[in-house]
Amino acid sequence: MPGLAKLVFLFLSGTLFILGMLGNGFIAVVNVRSWFKSKRISWSDFIITALALSRIVLLWILLTDSIIVAFFFNVYTDGTARGVTDVFWTFTNHLSIWLATCLGVLYCLKIASFSHPMFLWLKWRVSRVVMWMLLGALLFSCGSAMSLIPQFQIYSLLRETAGTGNVTEHLRKQMGKYQQIHVLKMLRYIPPLILSLASYILLILSLGRHMQQMRQSRTSPSDASTEAHRRAIRIILSFLFLFLFYFLAFSITSYSYLLPSREMTKFIGQLTTMFYPVGHSFILILGNNKLKQTFVELLCCECGHLKPGSKGPLAS
Repeated sequence: MPGLAKLVFLFLSGTLFILGMLGNGFIAVVNVRSWFKSKRISWSDFIITALALSRIVLLWILLTDSIIVAFFFNVYTDGTARGVTDVFWTFTNHLSIWLATCLGVLYCLKIASFSHPMFLWLKWRVSRVVMWMLLGALLFSCGSAMSLIPQFQIYSLLRETAGTGNVTEHLRKQMGKYQQIHVLKMLRYIPPLILSLASYILLILSLGRHMQQMRQSRTSPSDASTEAHRRAIRIILSFLFLFLFYFLAFSITSYSYLLPSREMTKFIGQLTTMFYPVGHSFILILGNNKLKQTFVELLCCECGHLKPGSKGPLAS
């Protein structure tokens, strides 16, 4: 790989890392400070804070992985560095995805309105549902990371056997078993993907129906409530687009060993993977009134239009 391509890759990785740290760090600081002041925190703020913290760790792992891939790609393929980063990556990545799924389910149960008995049953028990989902997310992430141990053992055996040039039937069976485990590892991402899709689709349908009812009952098409619902739908669609984009990105990264130009494929997949925790954090800031208000006040303070401690134009 040309040195210029590596420099561009590291520059883009560093830029995304800084933006992601600023966005997710801002979310974590604002919500934790509010938690200490009021001595309580809502489920949505708790999930968003946990999501921001998990993505801070995820960005550090991705940056470290980018440096290893750029300068020590041979060491990366040897297995040791790859094994260590894969364990931390798998745990943090699964936790981040499940937290985003929990947030989508929470928004759906809190905002959407349907008369189906099952939906109403879940809506009345939203706190219990979210609590069990968070516990399940933590256990599922730990289980996903621990399940990598058999894969590493088979990978190490394959490398030792391939190095001797003794390709036997046992080796072929182990190779098939390794690829089977790799495919099953990717299938673990299907449940949160389906849950997120279902939550966002239900929420979009509910908000769309509500907007239609408001448009029929009000004379002004630019009603403030209608605009708020339109903004909510745009934010949800952004969530959905980024989530699908992210799923495609780490699928490409995971199967880079099967594609031509393996190193370049890894570079592109790595950058695309970093884009999701960065972009999603700023969407969360713009879609949350408290975070958006604090962000605007901070910008006003930096520009000298607002004194520290005073209320900004968005304060109630």
